[in-house]
Formats: sequence, C-alpha cells, structure tokens
Amino acid sequence: MAQSKDFYAVLGVSASASQDEIKKQYRKLAKKFHPDTNQGDAKAAERFKEISEAYTVLGDEAKRKQYDEMRRLGAFQGFGGGGPAGSARRGPPPGAGGAPNTGGIHFEDFDIGGLGGFGEMFASMFGGGGRQGPARGRQTERGQSVEVSVEVPFRVAALGGKVPVTLEVNEECPTCHGSGAAPGASFKICPECNGRGVVSFGQGGFAVNRPCPMCLGRGQIPTERCPTCNGAGETRARRTVNITVPPGTDTGTRVRLTGQGGKGVNGGPPGDLLITFQVGADRFFGREGLDVIARVPLNIAQATLGSKVRLKTLEGKWVKLTIPKGTPSGKRFRVRGQGIEKNGEHGDLIVEVSIVVPEKLSPEQEDMLKQFAAAGGLKY
Repeated sequence: MAQSKDFYAVLGVSASASQDEIKKQYRKLAKKFHPDTNQGDAKAAERFKEISEAYTVLGDEAKRKQYDEMRRLGAFQGFGGGGPAGSARRGPPPGAGGAPNTGGIHFEDFDIGGLGGFGEMFASMFGGGGRQGPARGRQTERGQSVEVSVEVPFRVAALGGKVPVTLEVNEECPTCHGSGAAPGASFKICPECNGRGVVSFGQGGFAVNRPCPMCLGRGQIPTERCPTCNGAGETRARRTVNITVPPGTDTGTRVRLTGQGGKGVNGGPPGDLLITFQVGADRFFGREGLDVIARVPLNIAQATLGSKVRLKTLEGKWVKLTIPKGTPSGKRFRVRGQGIEKNGEHGDLIVEVSIVVPEKLSPEQEDMLKQFAAAGGLKY
C-alpha cells in the first residue's frame, strides 16, 4: 500500500497544535520557500506546493476536523483495490476519452468499509478530488479579513460612541488594476500550470487542485511585472474607518463589521473587520459590572464632623451627597440609576470615600490636634 504524507509533519507541527500555531508556522515556511524568493529552485517550488497543500486543509478548522477524523479511521494508510474498503473509481486510462488519468481518486464514489458519506466529504474538502478542470482565469476570492485590537476611552466604552481606527489592508494595485503586469506588458501562458490557473498536489492516492503559486491562479504571467506591486496585483493600503462602540463595552468585547476588511480579488466580496476592544483607564471613575465607582477624598474634619460633597456623574450631571459624622475611610454610598445602561439594565453610581491625612501641620495645628486627642482620651 502506498504511504501518504502527513499534513502535520509537512508543516512541522503536532496534531494538537492550535490554529494560531499552524498559521504562524505556515507563514514562516511559505516565506522561506516561496517561488519568488527561490527562482529556478525546483526543490523549493515542490516544498512550497507541499506546504500550501497541508495548510489548505489544516488552516481551515472544518476541513481540519474532517481530516483528523479520517486519520483516526486510518483512511490515509493507503488505498488498495479488490474490496469495498479499498475501492474507488479512478479516471479513465490515457486514450480512453474524457479527462486524462492522473491517478487521482474520485472521492464522491468512495466508501470506507461501508461507513458511507465520506466520498462527498472528501470531494468537498479537496475540491473534487483529482479531476482536472478546463483552463480558466483567476478565480474570484473573498477579501482579507482584518483583526485589530482597539483601545477606547473609559467614558466612550461606558456610554457608547465612535472611535476612528486606521487599518492596513490589501487593495487592488492602482497601477496594474490587479493584473500584475507593468504598463504596456504582454502576457504569456504560465509554464507551471500550462494556463489552467491551478496545480495538482498529490496526497497518497488522490490529488488536490489549488491556485498556481507562479501565476496566482491567473493562468498567464506578464512579460514584465508591475513595478508597484511586483506582480502580486495588490498592495497594502491604510484606511481609516469610524467604529461604533456599543454602550457598556467591556475589555475583550468583539464586534464584526461585514464587508469592512480587504477588497475582494477579481470581483470577489470584501472581507470582514473583526475588532476586539480594550477599555482604557479613567483618572476618576472605575467600573464594577454596570456600576460606576467614583473615589472621593475627604479630610479628617469632613469625615469626623460630617459634610456635603458635590460631584459629577459619568454623563456630566451634578449630584449632592451627604456624608454623615464619623464616616470611616472606604465607606461606600450608592446613587441609584447613575451607572451604565446596557440592554435595558441600568447600574448605579457608587461613591467610595477615602480619608486624606495632611502631610504637614503648622505648630498651631499640631497643638490643637493634641488637645483634641487628649480631650477624647486618644493616645498617639
């Protein structure tokens, strides 16, 4: 039986690696073996194909889950003939008409040990198995989804509002308009894929069709690359968007803005913008759930004799609070309904007092304080 490659071994990660670890390792390897940086190196080109093949499956959580299940069932130990567990329809032999026989298995007809259903799953995972499609131009692709972490001021997070965010996204190259060609350049058939725009990666007894790494799926390459994008057809661009911050936003709150990411390729839909909020600190207010905490300093006389204090709420309204005699440091007072409103619920304003002791006293003040302590029987 033919022994197939292990996608995890190809990327050099363990089967328990996280999606972030897989993505990071793929980027590292793809950069190292990319054809643009290893021109004329057939081994690097083949390695790049293997890496791309593995990441096509492992980089997609749904496909990875299916792949792991097939590994568990032993589906990658080889494909034999003669029995139901090893039977699979192959393409016609050379000269028999129809598509040429590439040795690829048509998984839509594949049944492992009578379990059923896996043929359709494989056809979905690997783009129709080893069938060779007709020559085509570059496929439409969804734009890049962009993830950003945005710090928002405390009051904006509590009350809601808008914050500007500057993003770096992939946009269509303004010079070549996505073609990858220098102005006035002509095109020739891509020698890597012979104009099909896709290449087949072998995996045991089947093949996976993926966009050609040389022509980027276009099927043709320019005689001279665009000087702006070096043939990629897209460039990095900075864009500023105003983000709506929902009232009551906490650190870690995530929102998705559909269609606000990178521009789609060849008419494809734009990607999404995924935002994770980080709430900044405020010099006066704190927060506990929907309650707003305001810490108010009192001197010894105010705490001992009682007082009245006036302070602003989060929304800028003035409220008066009576401090009773003998209030200790750390005592809390609650002002109903002056906290954060979220989903129909309204928190309170909680005023926490702290007694501030003067760092220096005049001789007269010291004498008066000693007399006060002696009269009250206080030791110092």
